[in-house]
Amino acid sequence: MTLTQKDVGIYVDDSKSLDDIDVIIFDCDGVLIDVTNSYDKAILKTTDFFLKEFAKISDAIPITTQIIDAFKKTGGFNDEVDLTYAAIISLTAANKLNTDGTEFIFQVIKNADETGIKSVEKFLDTLNVDISEIRKKLDYPGRHSESILYSVFDQLFYGPELYQKLFKKTSQFTDKGFIEYDEVIVSKDLLENLKKRFNDNIAIVTGRGIDSISYSLKELLNEFNVKNSVFLEDELRELAKPNPESLLRSIKGLNSSHCIFVGDSMEDLIMAKKSTQAGHLTTFCGITGTSKEPDEKRRFFEKHGATLILDSIQLLPKVLNPV
Repeated sequence: MTLTQKDVGIYVDDSKSLDDIDVIIFDCDGVLIDVTNSYDKAILKTTDFFLKEFAKISDAIPITTQIIDAFKKTGGFNDEVDLTYAAIISLTAANKLNTDGTEFIFQVIKNADETGIKSVEKFLDTLNVDISEIRKKLDYPGRHSESILYSVFDQLFYGPELYQKLFKKTSQFTDKGFIEYDEVIVSKDLLENLKKRFNDNIAIVTGRGIDSISYSLKELLNEFNVKNSVFLEDELRELAKPNPESLLRSIKGLNSSHCIFVGDSMEDLIMAKKSTQAGHLTTFCGITGTSKEPDEKRRFFEKHGATLILDSIQLLPKVLNPV
């Protein structure tokens, strides 16, 4: 596949036609919303909390955006709590092995794949290190409503007021939630521009729940076809990305013959490919601008066969030429 630069921030495979695309479906985090200061910080804070309170480790390395991006590139960590769990048990293992945390966690990532936490647990099981105590305390994944890891993550992410409203429970933390630092990228003007071509065939398939995305997007959520959108936090865990069933549900609901799926992760790319393999033509568009290392992410998407690579969703009208 040869990618050519057509304009600043736009990389497109000229051999693929975009003329017959009839539906556009968006991932949320990193696409519609920049979560660098919300979800990413919640991962860091939750990991730090459990390492200090449960594993009694006070000097662990911080979970950086580079570590988060590296986990996500494996294709198995669309769920931020899964990623948090993987970070906690990996750094606990590094501490017990008395080895450098940064080097060790990237070694773990090198051995991870789209099976996510299963691949991390499998790799750690091959090492001569006992992390059974922290795994027993976390008892993850388990049921969302009963998981201490989910509970702490949600408390930190949503903040005391929203957590109380959503879960009918009192948070042990008083600081405002990291969700308040969501930076909304999508705009009404952009969606109205896209509707010139797609009408009501604009949907979302996201790992978030509808309450979370509604809180951040507010009235903008009404600009999407919510009926044919999928909010995976509200679904069975088995449907989590990169399982393509959620995307296929949206595609079928919108009666699409050629869909474009706009995402920012390996899971999104895998979903698009699997949807095409299932008989529902799906073109993937990778977004790089919310990454701390956009050039590296562009090269990553190029290597893995993305048809479109854009700095931002703001460039979509220029590429798709709505009329």
